[in-house]
Amino acid sequence: MKELQDIGLIGMAVMGSNLALNMADHHFHVAVYNYTPDLTKQFLKERPHHNVTGYYTLETFVASLKKPRKIMLMIMAGAPVDSMIEQLIPLLDAEDIIIDGGNSFFGDTRRRYVYCKNKGIHFYGMGISGGETGARRGPAIMPGGSKKTYSEIQPIYEAIAAKAADGSPCCAYIGEDGAGHYVKMVHNGIEYADMQLISEAYLLLKYLGGCDNTKISRIFDQWNQGELHSFLIGIAADIFAENDESGGQVIDKIKDAAGQKGTGRWTSIESMKQGVDTSMITAACNARVMSNLAERKKAQDLITKPKMTIVQNDEFIESVRKSLYVAKVVAYAQGFSLYRSASETYGWNLNYGNIASIFRAGCIIQADFLTKITEAYEKNSELNNLLFDEFFLDAINENQKSLRNIVCLAMAEGIAIPAYASALSYIDAYRSPCVGANLIQALRDYFGAHTFQRIDEKGTFHHQWQEHYKK
Repeated sequence: MKELQDIGLIGMAVMGSNLALNMADHHFHVAVYNYTPDLTKQFLKERPHHNVTGYYTLETFVASLKKPRKIMLMIMAGAPVDSMIEQLIPLLDAEDIIIDGGNSFFGDTRRRYVYCKNKGIHFYGMGISGGETGARRGPAIMPGGSKKTYSEIQPIYEAIAAKAADGSPCCAYIGEDGAGHYVKMVHNGIEYADMQLISEAYLLLKYLGGCDNTKISRIFDQWNQGELHSFLIGIAADIFAENDESGGQVIDKIKDAAGQKGTGRWTSIESMKQGVDTSMITAACNARVMSNLAERKKAQDLITKPKMTIVQNDEFIESVRKSLYVAKVVAYAQGFSLYRSASETYGWNLNYGNIASIFRAGCIIQADFLTKITEAYEKNSELNNLLFDEFFLDAINENQKSLRNIVCLAMAEGIAIPAYASALSYIDAYRSPCVGANLIQALRDYFGAHTFQRIDEKGTFHHQWQEHYKK
């Protein structure tokens, strides 16, 4: 009798095929299936592995798996996931497990979790970060689903996950139903903010600092040796150094228009629903929208721009670095505040230190200071905001002057830096004794009797406002 497979994987595109090979490398027997057989055949021909077996019908694929069966979906999010679940359920037994490893919306995952549970099937929504290389060599993995059956899939996913510097796997159980996909969604939102900040640092160095790409590459490489050490800073240094075959650098040949697949926008929308300020993520999403406006060319011709003054000195470069660091801290603080709100809203009991530890390797936002986030939550699991941790508070207080100066300079010189500016506004609003909300509440009470609270009396009040000026 043929040996049964440890896990089945459906979807043989880039991510699915690389995850299958990663599992096979770690001595797991993997069954693979794609709804179009040609992809399966091509994969087995071009990338054969003795621990991978291809199947061409769902029936034979499911029958090849050890019980409880573990089936991972690496297919397009949305309707295709629902369709595949419907096809699988009649072939499965109680206690079998379906794992959605795509970028599904967490609300869909919560719905599927309940649907499958009612059918006797365990459903996991699993966030996976790291792209093609991460899938093959070790991604960051965020599983959300049934806690009681997590031990069934834990050995596989902890084995294939990236390993942090201390050797621990960048994979940990997140929480019930949609928790894994929610954590991945916000991870992507932080990624949006992080990339926007890096692009704004580039604009500052290029247009205000007068630096060419070669110098910017060296600057980023130097930054990557210190507290800004991260995957994105490192690859940015590589990008600025990359020469184009037709001359010059590749970066200068790329159209100034950025795409987005929706996870950053989802994060922004969910933060609005939950009443959490993630203004940096929203600013990053809006910046991508703005980059694609065709009328930008018309605006360039019609709107007067300031006469720019080049600032070529090391002090300016260091101010940009400090500003980038403090703004990055704010971006993570906003993201983790959203995690805290979601944990309370959905009853997930998220472990914020574990989440930060997952991000230390394998994923796109991996950075050295994630270790400090883990330490912050280990010291105080009830920390309301990362900015209240001593390490991050010191970073804010020591570097905010640089951020303030850079934002003022960029505004005066006509450089758009929405993420830097949002970081500064967040800091100022957070520490301000008055943000003008008293006037907003007075206006609301005046035109709509929405009431207000007083600072000198308890209770809720409505005032009969007098008309002092003729309309």
